Amino acid sequence: MSIRTVPIRRAGNRDNLVLGGDRELVMFTGLLAGALVFSAQELKAGMFGAAMWICSLQVFRLMAKADPKMRHVYMRQRRYRKYYAPRSTPFRLNGPAEERQYR
Repeated sequence: MSIRTVPIRRAGNRDNLVLGGDRELVMFTGLLAGALVFSAQELKAGMFGAAMWICSLQVFRLMAKADPKMRHVYMRQRRYRKYYAPRSTPFRLNGPAEERQYR
């Protein structure tokens, strides 16, 4: 008896992209551009909102083409600390002199 293999279909394993960019970024930028256009109700605001929408959509498409999960990678990188003090173990507590030394 051989091992049964189940193919992973591409359609069930795709990233959430809207108009070629990350879904949340594209929809949020569209919301911002629409809010700007409809709240200001001026020609300049309409042109600026349309330009903002088109430029950001192009940037989001380039991001998704390079890596569809780039937003998640960036958000994780922002949560990292700026500096990790050199310690032998993560459970060691530094004293006040060591904390002053590594600031």
